[in-house]
Parts: sequence; C-alpha cells; structure tokens
Amino acid sequence: MNPSKVIRVILQDQAREVYKALSRIVKGQKKKGKINSEKMQLLKSIDKKVALLKYNPAYGQNISKDLIPKILDVGNLFRVELTHYWRMLYTIRTNEVEIVSFVLYIIDHPAYDKLFGYKGR
Repeated sequence: MNPSKVIRVILQDQAREVYKALSRIVKGQKKKGKINSEKMQLLKSIDKKVALLKYNPAYGQNISKDLIPKILDVGNLFRVELTHYWRMLYTIRTNEVEIVSFVLYIIDHPAYDKLFGYKGR
C-alpha cells in the first residue's frame, strides 16, 4: 500500500456492537479470574486482525463482486478468518490522503452462511 497515505480501521454498527459486548464480557471474565476463555481468544483475534489491517488494508481475502450480498451495498468486500470459525467482513475506501477499512460485521460461521445465502448440508 501507499506509505504516504494514512491508514485507519473503523468498526461500524454491528461490528462495533459485537466488539463492545465482547470487551464487557472479557472484562467480567478477567475479574472472575478466567485467563483464556473462548471470548478472550476471539477478542484477541479481532485485535490482532485490526492491527494487521492498519499495516495492510488488503490483508483479507477479497470476495468476488458477484458474491457480495446486495444488502451490504459496497463495491468491494474482504473476509478475515478469526478464531473459533468467526469472520470479520470489511470494505476499503480510499481517497488522496487516506485508506479506511470499514469493518462491517464480526460474525460467527452460521450468521456468515446466512448473510451469504449458503444452505446447510
């Protein structure tokens, strides 16, 4: 990516709410003495992937335009795999001065399948 541009990652709507909820849960778990729960692992995984996106916005797997759910109304979509079969979906927007990765969804695998219209086997 262009090193002269500012790179930002913004959690939007659903992704922001999931992140906040996970943070609250993990904080409570830490107070109770837990050290490595599934929620803690997921939050750590999200934080790591966000850090990677700040370094390389195109880190994730590019989803083909014909597979992007119309409800998302975006021109590009990337998927990042998280721990425990969760997914992070984001779109990239850029202009002359910055590159912004907007994280749209942080979802588990069943919700991901539903969003993309995949049927169970």
